[in-house]
Amino acid sequence: MRASFRLGRIAGVPVGVNWSVLVIFALIAWGLAANQFPRSYPDRSPVAYTLAGLAAAVVFFVGLLAHEVSHAIVAKRNGLEVGGITLWLFGGVAELRGEPRDPGAELRISGVGPLVSLVLGAFFGVIAALLALAGQGGLLLGVTAWLAGINVLLAIFNVLPAAPLDGGRLLRAAVWKATGDRTRASVVAARAGWVLGALLIGLGLWQFLSGVGFGGLWLALIGWFLIGAAGMEERQARTGSALRGIRVGEVMTPQPQTASAEMTVADFVDNYLFAYRHSALPLTEEGRPTGLVTLDRVRGVPADRRASTTLAEVACRADELVLAQPGEELNDLLPRLSECADGRALVVTDGRLVGIVSPSDISRAVQRGTLRTNQPSEPTPAGPR
Repeated sequence: MRASFRLGRIAGVPVGVNWSVLVIFALIAWGLAANQFPRSYPDRSPVAYTLAGLAAAVVFFVGLLAHEVSHAIVAKRNGLEVGGITLWLFGGVAELRGEPRDPGAELRISGVGPLVSLVLGAFFGVIAALLALAGQGGLLLGVTAWLAGINVLLAIFNVLPAAPLDGGRLLRAAVWKATGDRTRASVVAARAGWVLGALLIGLGLWQFLSGVGFGGLWLALIGWFLIGAAGMEERQARTGSALRGIRVGEVMTPQPQTASAEMTVADFVDNYLFAYRHSALPLTEEGRPTGLVTLDRVRGVPADRRASTTLAEVACRADELVLAQPGEELNDLLPRLSECADGRALVVTDGRLVGIVSPSDISRAVQRGTLRTNQPSEPTPAGPR
């Protein structure tokens, strides 16, 4: 999930927000201000209800951010890199790069998020109880009581044993510990996520058809998301298992054809595109990569401007390139490769280009069941990139 805009950094981790957060923020604020608070605390002004609803929604998302930041901090302490945190329609996600080294690390990373939500729920619950004892029965009590309940509910939902929820990670840690097989554990957690998603879809549709309201459709939407995410996790687990132990140098296309950044798009199309059958070409200067041009980028240049447009103007810039080392684990490269819009990585040694990795190179490695050894294999024959 990509962030639409960045908020800054917390504990050294970039924090962003996807535009879809506005949807759930508006639904929460409107639901509280227009329905729940007026029913529970009548005779207040519309402005008071609106401010209370907005305050509750803001604090809820701050708590959600704390949930994800806790995952990120514990992940970093357990040796994982964190690409960022993004808040979106279905909550938040901490983008972890790599896999926990053992079930214990998985347990710590996954368990801290629900624990933080539970602590927040208890904190707001205590405040609500103190306000009630003091005879403060206004909107402040309503906001704190709602925040207590929603955080406890969030903690409970997240510990359900189904991927991609935190409970799915906890289930994976338990199965991994019991069997010693991380791939099998991932598949078990993913399939549990599929089952939970199907149950939520069924329950949501039943509620909607029974006239309970549109809340049933929201429940079904969450179930649909869980099924999709669980299926993706299972595919990633099987791919990671197939590629475990494979080095970048074993699957890369070595010594790829290159071009100069000063070449025009017209020259590229006439002299390189069809002659070399490649859909991507690195740009180099004295053997060092300076960019990457792809067929998709070239297609975006109008035919009447190709003769006056250089490859440097349309190529992926040097600071956007995904660079890898030949001895790097392919599984460590995959998360970075998926973040690159061009879907390719340039392989360098001492800063000089020695190869390129494309999705087709990875697909061939998975299909062949490439040798699972750290010893270099014969270079992969050059093919379409």
